[in-house]
Amino acid sequence: MLKKYKITEYDFFLVAMILITNIFGILAVTSSFPTLKTMVIGGSIISFLLMIFLSLVDYTFLLKFNWLFYIANLVLLALIFTPMGTTINGARRWLNLGFRFQPCEAAKIILILFFAQFIMKYKDKVKDIRFIFVCFALLGAPILLIIGQPDLSTCIMIFVTFACMLFVAGMDWRLVAIALTVAVPLVLFVIGDAVNGWGIVFGKVLKVYQGERILAWLHPEDFTTDKAYQTLHSLMAIGSGGIRGKGYNTDDVTVLNAGFISEPQSDFVFAVIGEEFGFIGGCAVIILILIISVRCFMISFRAKDKAGQLLAAGMGAWVGFQGFINISVVTGLFPNTGLPLPFISAGTSAILSMYAGMGIVLNVRLQSNKYI
Repeated sequence: MLKKYKITEYDFFLVAMILITNIFGILAVTSSFPTLKTMVIGGSIISFLLMIFLSLVDYTFLLKFNWLFYIANLVLLALIFTPMGTTINGARRWLNLGFRFQPCEAAKIILILFFAQFIMKYKDKVKDIRFIFVCFALLGAPILLIIGQPDLSTCIMIFVTFACMLFVAGMDWRLVAIALTVAVPLVLFVIGDAVNGWGIVFGKVLKVYQGERILAWLHPEDFTTDKAYQTLHSLMAIGSGGIRGKGYNTDDVTVLNAGFISEPQSDFVFAVIGEEFGFIGGCAVIILILIISVRCFMISFRAKDKAGQLLAAGMGAWVGFQGFINISVVTGLFPNTGLPLPFISAGTSAILSMYAGMGIVLNVRLQSNKYI
């Protein structure tokens, strides 16, 4: 399980980028919600130690249990719909295990582990469309359980990560073209259904409130008191920060302090960064997340085998795309979703899963003798 590694092969640069990003998160969360200080700092420390431990565990050893991970993932997601599940704000996404745990966050890293091994085992068939259908069937079971919570944004996030892994694995370009040919008109149709009120998708396949979020995104002036409330006030908070921001934990009357942002510690934490640290702080967070994502892909390109390559690429796609979606939502570029900002948003399940994934990436790097 454990190997002897050279300390010179350890990616201290990636660790430093993760820690700096996490420090931004601790400052932003404790400023917006001081009562979460102990939880956020404690969760970050435990997550960091977990990352260090997993970075020293041979990832090929972990991949031997890929089917066990897959089944455990399905069990955890299914338990959501039992009395152990907890509903918050209309969504049933948490398990009460004496502490609150969110299985869909763990599902992201578990599915990356599973498909890294599964695709490597059948790497010679990755260009075969029948193999792609098998992969989608295996992905379908957890996706359906997550949709039932409901949590469409996490489903999209998992699907994008999976698609990136298939692409890195060498999926036929023609299949990519077919997927885009189907996906682009489908997205436009869904938006059209929401705007025109056809009721073909929303209210039947998807929830009505999801269509309302699209309408609020396109016409925020018509939803200033409900669906677009968070986004509009987030834009005000970011704009009020100016270039340098109003300062950490300022006592001034601000959009944040006045309570106009109801979830500043989680999904809309980037608004806190924009208000308190300004344009410079916001750009710093964006650059940090981009660096972490790109670093994962650099490690992927130099991995010793296909599984390591897929693990690092999957993590890079997860961090990069989720960060992009979160910041796009806060700045009004995308409809409102419930994805946390990597290493920054409050939520022990999210930070543990993210750090665990980074620990595995660090081990992929340790087992690569190629210079980065």
